[in-house]
Amino acid sequence: MSLKNVILQNKWLIGATSAALIAGATYWEGVRYVPYYDVAGVPTVCMGYTGPGITFGKRYSHEECTKLLKQELIEHGNGVLSCITRPMKENEYNAFTLMAYNIGVQAFCGSQAAKQFNLGNTKLACDLIAFDYKGYPNWSYAGGKFYKGLHNRRLYERSMCLGDANVYKS
Repeated sequence: MSLKNVILQNKWLIGATSAALIAGATYWEGVRYVPYYDVAGVPTVCMGYTGPGITFGKRYSHEECTKLLKQELIEHGNGVLSCITRPMKENEYNAFTLMAYNIGVQAFCGSQAAKQFNLGNTKLACDLIAFDYKGYPNWSYAGGKFYKGLHNRRLYERSMCLGDANVYKS
């Protein structure tokens, strides 16, 4: 299948922010209306927003936070689509976008999960969200330190990717 056909088949996902994606981001990021530094020391506000323009001392409204989240999910989702070379299902898109929202598009696109997905190894790609090839936690560290909460998130994203009806919740 040509890259043009893949893009056309995934076109329906461009700009997608499903209820499942928004709910997943909100659940795992939480909501904080006042800016703070996350565990890696990154300025953060709302539902995990780390982009430009964060104003310390400002209290953000729920509407501002929702707008930022939707904008970021669209941007990260489009980033995921930029490096995926085969058709995807909505649950795969949601899981990969949620992961990219947390680790960054560049990290996602360079991940073994993205590479294996592009090779047609969907189950392995989903597994690599939460575990490395040896079965150790993957993408569950910040600043070199393991965080159980990040691993729980990766298990959730893995379940979402696999299409599990009852995604993992810690």
